[in-house]
Amino acid sequence: MKSKLWNEMKNMTELELNAKLAQLQDKLFKLKFRHSTAPIRNPLEIREIRRMIARIKTLIARKKESK
Repeated sequence: MKSKLWNEMKNMTELELNAKLAQLQDKLFKLKFRHSTAPIRNPLEIREIRRMIARIKTLIARKKESK
């Protein structure tokens, strides 16, 4: 599953990656805020989103290097 998602992200443009990054950062902020007030059902979702953000930032940096 992750490799499939990784291949999809590698084919995205830099603008699409930036949009996805902003969306995930907003989702992470909301999850952390909710988790601080009351426990959420799946706290591992926070870790998954953090890792997705890191993957997207890595792809953006690689695309900038290759230009």
